[in-house]
Amino acid sequence: MADAADGTGAADVLELARAGDGEAFRALTEPYRRELQVHCYRIVGSLQDAEDLLQETLLAAWRGLDGFEGRASMRTWLYRIATNRCLNALRAGDRRRRHEPASVPLEVVLPEPSRHRAEPRWLEPYPDALLADLPDRSPGPEARYETRESVSLAFLSGLQQLPPRQRVVLVLRDVMGFRAAEVAGMLGATENAVTNALKRGRATLAAALPGLDRERAPLPGSARERRVVEAFTRAFQAGDVDAIVALLADDVWLTMPPLDMEYEGQEAVGHFLRTVVMSGGRSYVLRPVRANGQPAFGIYRRDPGSAIVHAHGVMVLTLSGDRVAAMTRFIDNGLLSGFGLSRSLRES
Repeated sequence: MADAADGTGAADVLELARAGDGEAFRALTEPYRRELQVHCYRIVGSLQDAEDLLQETLLAAWRGLDGFEGRASMRTWLYRIATNRCLNALRAGDRRRRHEPASVPLEVVLPEPSRHRAEPRWLEPYPDALLADLPDRSPGPEARYETRESVSLAFLSGLQQLPPRQRVVLVLRDVMGFRAAEVAGMLGATENAVTNALKRGRATLAAALPGLDRERAPLPGSARERRVVEAFTRAFQAGDVDAIVALLADDVWLTMPPLDMEYEGQEAVGHFLRTVVMSGGRSYVLRPVRANGQPAFGIYRRDPGSAIVHAHGVMVLTLSGDRVAAMTRFIDNGLLSGFGLSRSLRES
């Protein structure tokens, strides 16, 4: 199909798409595919669910293209569809069933946690390789968060505590930078309702993230980050709990979404590592990846007497200065494929 460079303008492409030209429809929507997936991920917390919702959004857009009147941009129209699909999914709750904690197999009895959350967080890691595909598009003037911060696990965990309407309003206004009038149009609400939802959402998020520090996290790929990650890798693969604990912040958190158990502080996390992770002579191989703008690993457990190591989940580190402020362990081995990792490897 011809594009604008061949003399086919945007209006012509739109008319071709309305006439059933699939290539024309892809030309209209492809520039927004990745950012729409990230948008859905921020709201629902699951890459698999976000991809499903993206496909639903594109199908709804294809079927409803005659209803696109051009009063808003194609991008804004697609965000309206995607946002409402996400809201419907959150309200229905059916997508969450596959993440139920009861479905997570546990090999050992876990020690008493520092606290139990009232509800599990329906959260999965997002590979940085997908973030690299985001278009170089500055957020709107209303945005309060940078892209890296708005996909961090801390920020996403905070979002999970907001009711659905507050969550989508905060993402659209403070992350994407849409104006209040635009958000009201997307949600079929008044500007006053959007403003009130944003105010409540900001207050809840601020309470959930009192330690959000935009300055202390080392830059991705920096020498400081590499030093901490390399030291952590050596200690973890050697099974040296003391060396791991020495790298942890005093108020470090260990969480295992979607389990509701959380462990706080060096002593509690060190006890967990000794009695669960490294108990019984268990040892591991870490394969470095990146998730949510943070250093991460595919974890593999060694099999005594074999050169084959087997998948044992994904772990994401949150760094603060020269210390590990949080360890987030995702137990689902199915997540490894999103990072290009297999369920078993031959140890070199």
